[in-house]
Amino acid sequence: MDALYDSVCRKCSELITKSYSTSFSLGIKVFDHKYRAPIYAVYGFVRFADEIVDTYKGDDAGVLLEKFREATFCAIKDGISLNPILHSFQEVVNRYEIEHELIHAFLDSMEMDLYKFDHDEDSYKKYIYGSAEVVGLMCLHVFIDKDKEYYNRLVTPACALGSAFQKVNFLRDIKSDFEERGRVYFPDVDFSKFCEADKQKIEADIQSEFDLAHQGIIQLPKGVRFGVYSAYRYYLSLFNKIKNSPPRAILNDRVRIPNRYKLYLLTESAFKNSLNML
Repeated sequence: MDALYDSVCRKCSELITKSYSTSFSLGIKVFDHKYRAPIYAVYGFVRFADEIVDTYKGDDAGVLLEKFREATFCAIKDGISLNPILHSFQEVVNRYEIEHELIHAFLDSMEMDLYKFDHDEDSYKKYIYGSAEVVGLMCLHVFIDKDKEYYNRLVTPACALGSAFQKVNFLRDIKSDFEERGRVYFPDVDFSKFCEADKQKIEADIQSEFDLAHQGIIQLPKGVRFGVYSAYRYYLSLFNKIKNSPPRAILNDRVRIPNRYKLYLLTESAFKNSLNML
């Protein structure tokens, strides 16, 4: 395909990212220009797969997800797709040599959402790896551009960041996941009896991952460090707000960060980054 088609497909991925996530969009917007389109492409792919299992109401969601998987790997193999989201994603996979195992793991976790409504420790870890950690690793491939030694050094912090983000999402979305979809992600937790001890145990796990993730963020290339740190600060603020809320409050309402505070966090992050104080 020519450059115009490639450009149109990239803009579709960008539109999806900006439409679905103001927090991630703000982070990506401050990346150096060369990183933006590839990360939009990763997010667009992830978002469309998530739509199949979260908002599509048809009984054939499993069939639709399998078709999406097949179309994804056909696009990667052929180097082209008439689905603009898959076309921009295959560009990134092929350009940055993203392992197919990461993509399969992600789609496997999406499939779990169609039939797995509560988790034991093993299935929970598998789900977190596929739904969140591998997304961080896909982005890391873009950030380090085939430098294997650099990549291997940051794998563990990147996984920790993706995991922390996902677990904060779980806490934030308890009401909709539990009441609307019947999902309980945290193992050995009964949300009908959710208490402060349950909450604190989950929060301790998340805090340890945020701490580990920060050590990786400060080692990222300069062109993405500010953007990733901004997303980190947003999720850390959301996490702190959840920590300061009683269990009943997060069961009843979705905790949010106002847009004006998101802009404050972005400004604060920019100031710290300019002084190398991350």
